[in-house]
Amino acid sequence: MPDREDDMSAAPLSETGLRPEPSVWDPLPDWVLPPRGGFTADDLDRLPGIPPHTELIDGTLVFVSPQTNFHMSTLFLLESGLRRAVPRDLAVRREMTVTLGRRQRPEPDLLVVRADAVRGARQTTYEPQDVVLAVEVVSAESEIRDRERKPRLYAESGIPHFWLVENDGDRPVVHVYELDAATRVYVATGIHRSRLKLDAPFPIDVDLTEIDRF
Repeated sequence: MPDREDDMSAAPLSETGLRPEPSVWDPLPDWVLPPRGGFTADDLDRLPGIPPHTELIDGTLVFVSPQTNFHMSTLFLLESGLRRAVPRDLAVRREMTVTLGRRQRPEPDLLVVRADAVRGARQTTYEPQDVVLAVEVVSAESEIRDRERKPRLYAESGIPHFWLVENDGDRPVVHVYELDAATRVYVATGIHRSRLKLDAPFPIDVDLTEIDRF
């Protein structure tokens, strides 16, 4: 006769009342392992359980880290200024993606888009021809993407205006760029530390020292 311990070891899990560890037995989400050739822009809308604000850069999913007070306060400040200044034929959007190609779907911190490109509450992305301005606030974990790769993608896609925002002593510094249409490269047009006053893409005037109010 087998002893009690042998009976338990041979019994099915359903009879022992034991539950396997989920990390061992449950299937991994589809987005854990990339397919051959990388993910595509459409995958961001269909992958179940994907973290919020996931970007697609060069076919690779990029996940957002927790943001700092500086980052969020700067976004509030610039978003408020843009909403006050934007003309009626344009609209301001925050943290929405732009589909730049089959394997490129970055998420700028702020966008100014054509108002007629806003198609409804379920919309998740915009096309580059709909975008007038893209804004990136540099984060510590994504410095290279924010300063190099994403601006290059925006320029190559024809987005005419780009702002790169840096942290200088917990105060925002806005580097302003305009697209050279002939070369599809951004050209620096100014660095703004205390006051962001521009005529393009539309007149705007933001007191950058007011960041502490947000």
